Amino acid sequence: MQRRHIVTGAGCALALAALHRTALAHHGWSSFDQDKPIYLTGRVKAVKWQNPHAEIVVTVAADATLPANLASLPTPAQTSSVDGAKVLAAARLPQRRGDWTIELSPMTRINAWKVPQPKVGDTVSAVAYTFPDEKGEMFARVEYLIIGGQLYGLRSNPA
Repeated sequence: MQRRHIVTGAGCALALAALHRTALAHHGWSSFDQDKPIYLTGRVKAVKWQNPHAEIVVTVAADATLPANLASLPTPAQTSSVDGAKVLAAARLPQRRGDWTIELSPMTRINAWKVPQPKVGDTVSAVAYTFPDEKGEMFARVEYLIIGGQLYGLRSNPA
């Protein structure tokens, strides 16, 4: 005998709300403007070092500057084809300053790169992508993370 479960009314609304929340929490690369990388640098305000993606809240100060040598930083070899020199050369400061949530890769990739977990108060930098025209929340997906002068490529695993 097969049982069928029918969800109606409030149960259906709750199920749809949970599905919508899950979809919003996992942004695909297509949601971000990959033609306009931004450079975010500042003090760590919060860290969530967990799956499905680690997140860091970075406070970007009003006087943040773009490092003169950013475009010349050596990029690590990755299993995914990323033109690191082009991405770094195109990076610009964001139009908005303040608390940016930056989404990193899944923990398996972070562990493969041996990325050290930053602590509140540390300074980190990232080259990342945000929504077109920086509309919406101050949220970005990281291409390169810079901690302690070390640049980590997070699109894929180390080559």
